[in-house]
Formats: sequence, C-alpha cells, structure tokens
Amino acid sequence: MKKLFSLMIVLALAGCAAMEPHAERDVQRDAGLAIQEIYEQALPTLSEDKQRHFAQRLYRLTGEQRWWALNHAYGERLRTRLEEDIVGLTKPGYAAANSRAIVADYSQRTAKQRARRAMLGKWGEIAFARGLLFRLVQAEYYGILPAIEVHERALGYLAEVDWAAFLTDPAVIGIYAAQVANQAYFLHQLGVMDLRREVQAAFRRHYPPDRVAGLDAAEYRNWLYGLTHFVIADSRYYQRKVDPEVHAWVLEALEREMADILARATADIQAEVALAFLLADREEHPLVGRVREALVAAVDPASGIIPSSAEGEGLAGGEHRNVLAIMVLRWPGRLHPGPDLSDGLGGRSAEFTGSRHPSSDNSRNAMKKLLSR
Repeated sequence: MKKLFSLMIVLALAGCAAMEPHAERDVQRDAGLAIQEIYEQALPTLSEDKQRHFAQRLYRLTGEQRWWALNHAYGERLRTRLEEDIVGLTKPGYAAANSRAIVADYSQRTAKQRARRAMLGKWGEIAFARGLLFRLVQAEYYGILPAIEVHERALGYLAEVDWAAFLTDPAVIGIYAAQVANQAYFLHQLGVMDLRREVQAAFRRHYPPDRVAGLDAAEYRNWLYGLTHFVIADSRYYQRKVDPEVHAWVLEALEREMADILARATADIQAEVALAFLLADREEHPLVGRVREALVAAVDPASGIIPSSAEGEGLAGGEHRNVLAIMVLRWPGRLHPGPDLSDGLGGRSAEFTGSRHPSSDNSRNAMKKLLSR
C-alpha cells in the first residue's frame, strides 16, 4: 500500500504541466524504482526464466551484487543444459529430433506464434540451432564458456548450419526480425561467422524507407523490433555502449518515425527504441524524453506497473515490458558487464554427476538473499 501511495504521488507530479528538467528526471527515476520494487516482491512467484531475465538486466543496469546470486543460479542451469547438448551432438539425429520437438511444442496462441512455428518447421535443424546459439552466447557473456568441456563441438556444429540463407530470407525477416539481428551478432561474438553486413543489407532491402508507411501494425512492430535489436545485440545485451556511427542508419530511421512510434508502437517497443538511443550515448535526443514521458503516463496506479492491452496478463506477462521501462526510466549512464561467473562455475555440472537440476536450491537461496536485503 505504501508503494502504491508513493507511486500515485509520482504519477500526480508527472502530470504537472511544467517541471524543471532535473525535477522531471527525478520523477521518472522514482517511477522506475516504484515498478522495480513491485517486481522484486513478486519475483518468487515468477518462473526461473522471468527471474533470470529480470536479474540479468538489473545487474547490468546497477552493478549491484544482490543480483549476482540469481544470475549464478541461471548460470548453473545454463551449463547443465549446454553439457547435455554437447553430449547429445555425438548421437546421430539429436539436433533433428530436438528441432522437431521444439516445433511441435511451439505455442500457437497468437497469429505471430503460429507464423513463427510454421516458419521454423521449414528450416530443418534451425529450431534447435538457434536455442543452442543463445545458450552458448549467454555462457560467453558470463565468462563460463571455457569451463564447459568440449564446447568447441557445439561451435563446430553451428559453423555447419546455413545461417546465411536463414538470416537473409525475406520471409524470415518479415516475422522474426529481432531474432535475425540477434543471431547475426551472436554468431560474430562467438567467432563462428560474421554475417552482420549481409543481414543488415537484407533487412534494409526488405524494409526500404518508402515501404514503412504502408506496413500493417504487426509488421510495423516487427520492423521497429528488428531495428532496435541491431543496437541491443551489438551492446552484448546492455553490457556496453555502442558506436553511434555504426548504427547511424538505425537511429536516423527511428528519428524519422518519432510520431508513429509514440502512436503505434507498444510500450515494450517504445522502451527498446529509447534504449537504442541510450546505448548509442544519445540520451539527450528528444525521442528518449518523449518515451520516458509515455512510459510514466502508462503506469496503472492500481497495479503499479505498465499493463498490456490484453486482459489478465498480470505481473508475469508484463515482466519484459516493465523491466525495459525500469531501464529507460532509471538509466544511469554506466553499464556493468556480466556478471562474470567464471570463478563460481569452474567445476563440472550436474549433467556429469547425476543430478539433473543442480540449481533448484540455489535459486531459492538466491531469492531469500534478495528479499532479505
């Protein structure tokens, strides 16, 4: 109740007609902190993946050691799964069987999910390979990849996948743009191959400036989501600033679309647009300020978070949107890489010692430490 009362004061102040710039930033930071406090209390009720997503970004935003334990618990799960995959790759048909299972289990709740499921079903082992790629780059970000035995086998497997055909295919870009950008950068960051120029060129061919105005709502959001992820992926997911000259084409495209971004984009995408400018060290750009204002105005006083237009979403469904809002509203200017888990995860994982889920107790202990701060 106290947090909601404080939030109501913040929202009331945000509605004042004229505020000094520094006072407005204080209100925005307070709004971000109020959302953060609500999610911190709710973290034990969220899935391990949501906990990881939240804790990873809060660590990189703040550098606070209290987020280390949840990241460490994820690192243990990550290492176990990677070692399972590395062993599995010695077995004929492992990647193909996993790909079929992934496609079969893929959610079909929304039109976007159904389209992505159908797309992945046409690309053989890509469904498995993209998950393996994500896990490997996460391990590299945490500094634990060298400790994973025979991880070169997984890298070698990825080098044999026809990523160039997949990541430059117009049908893939049209429904999967953000992941296309991600995977191009992940492959480069792992030293597997460098497709960044080819993927950027394919994206820009698919979305020339004169086509953008005619995009329907779903593809307009896909285009924006893809644009922002060329920057976000280059930042190693909020671990470092990026060169604004490299991404000038992205920033210019977003700048041209300021009015439509504020009118047509979801709060998630608006936040990622602002983050693209922040990562490029362009915090003073007017679009950042406008997005911050929109995010504060979008907070629901009753729940204390930024809700979705979909009914019944709740805290779990809104975690992605709200942690992005926290980052934009509380942006400190300095980012914190990692965390580096190489010292704590140097041994062999449970995949080789018989325990399938080694980090269950560690996840619970990490949560207790966080909430008892």
